[in-house]
Amino acid sequence: MLKSLFHWKVLINLLLSIALFVGLIWLTFRWLEYYTNHGQEIPVPNIMNMTAQDAVKVLEDAGLKYKIDSFNYDPKYKPYQVLKVYPLPYSRVKPEALIQVMVNPKTWAPVAVPDVINKYSVLAFQRLEQVGLKVGDTIYEPSIQKDAILRILFKGNPVKPMTKVPRFSVVDVVIGSGPMRNISIPNVVGLTVKEARAVIARSMFEVGLVEHEDGSKDESDIIYYQDPAAGDVRDQGMQMDLWASKRTPAELRAKIEELNSVYRMKVDTGLPPIQYQEVPAYHEPAYEEPQVPAPPKRESPKPSSSEPQKTDAQKSAGKTTVSASEGTKPKTTTSNLANRNTGSNNKPATSNQKTAEKPKAKKVVVE
Repeated sequence: MLKSLFHWKVLINLLLSIALFVGLIWLTFRWLEYYTNHGQEIPVPNIMNMTAQDAVKVLEDAGLKYKIDSFNYDPKYKPYQVLKVYPLPYSRVKPEALIQVMVNPKTWAPVAVPDVINKYSVLAFQRLEQVGLKVGDTIYEPSIQKDAILRILFKGNPVKPMTKVPRFSVVDVVIGSGPMRNISIPNVVGLTVKEARAVIARSMFEVGLVEHEDGSKDESDIIYYQDPAAGDVRDQGMQMDLWASKRTPAELRAKIEELNSVYRMKVDTGLPPIQYQEVPAYHEPAYEEPQVPAPPKRESPKPSSSEPQKTDAQKSAGKTTVSASEGTKPKTTTSNLANRNTGSNNKPATSNQKTAEKPKAKKVVVE
């Protein structure tokens, strides 16, 4: 078997296969060099800080392809100024390479106006600032939606929600100031339903019930009755009920009288007018406080002369009692001390001594 492998025919086929394989590889690389322009490179020119128009001219002269895109707007640079280039300047690229150029846009990217209609003004202002819009003038307009956003104006023209405007633009807002009071009701009798709706909307009222005589909803029917009546005074936003028919109001007098009996209050003018008289102001009577009589003065009774006079012993006993109650020691005379020392109990001797006179009673006045 090994002998057959080294046969000259086998060796020739092997050599031819190797030569064919090498030739194919060589041709492939030569084709790649031709297709990719191997060895042919072009340096990227420096186009930084140029305008987009000048940068395009330089790239075309160099035989390079390019793609221009906008960058985030930066007010520090001029509009359409080149801010970024990829590949970087002075790097070598193939002639077919694509050069990406980023330029500064003319202004901020547009933003969509948020839907803040009929929203509270404070919340609407916050939403507008979040998307990059500034609130300019605040215009108040009579409306039943107090402090609600009615319209958004951009350069004096109303804009709808989701409209694209430049970022950081100034927009004006129209806010409801509340309903107006005491507005006269317009007269829409004789008008078509379509015309009546327009008149009611201009008068800042709303259309309520619309009753058609034949049950249809034809806007060309003529209004023959309205409630409230024309000339009445109501607040803004009140509803007006309408009755419409294809016939004229003159042909519907009976129907109008029937509606008047329901919706119009009759006032009897035959009664005498009511007279109002002023009632004097009520004054509360003043009461005088009664004078309380002063109590009579009381005098202490004087001892009468008919009473028996007290003996000296009784006077001395009373004097001793008064002295004990007042917390003072009774006065003793020299004779009393002598009698105590001798142990004599002679009462007449004691009575002969004169004691201090009894103080006179004071007069007490009780009022």
